[in-house]
Amino acid sequence: MEKEFTELLYQNQGIVHKICSLYFNNRTDKEDYKQELIIQLWKAFPSFNNQSKFSTWMYRVCLNASIDILRKEKTQPKFVKIDSHSIEPTIDNNSDTDENKDKLYLAINKLSEIDKAIITLYLDEFSYKEIAEIIGISKTNTGVKINKIKSLILKSIENGN
Repeated sequence: MEKEFTELLYQNQGIVHKICSLYFNNRTDKEDYKQELIIQLWKAFPSFNNQSKFSTWMYRVCLNASIDILRKEKTQPKFVKIDSHSIEPTIDNNSDTDENKDKLYLAINKLSEIDKAIITLYLDEFSYKEIAEIIGISKTNTGVKINKIKSLILKSIENGN
């Protein structure tokens, strides 16, 4: 069982990285959250019964775990240490493609947790049916939500917010 889990995790590791990038902003925390998501995947692995693709199941577990982590964090007080390095301006040497990607991720990060999950799955070319199955909504509602989310993202990018 451990070998099978390790192989499947290795084949689909991009899912964990992607969800952490979208849901958790702090680079140091991302590594901790990646580990937490992998632990949750391992705990849930016995419930994987091959009724769906492993990647579909993995998205569901990671998204639910990420949303649970964020809910728990909202109830915890936050303390932020500010040092002089975080205040200094940075020089942007990114290409236009990187800049566009950054704008897209920034716009996606402003969405609700559920909307982030939906658009992430859509960008990963999951079908409306698969997205509906993972999120737990109807296929029709999935299409409506995707169109609404696209409009919100475009508006956010156009406004530079």
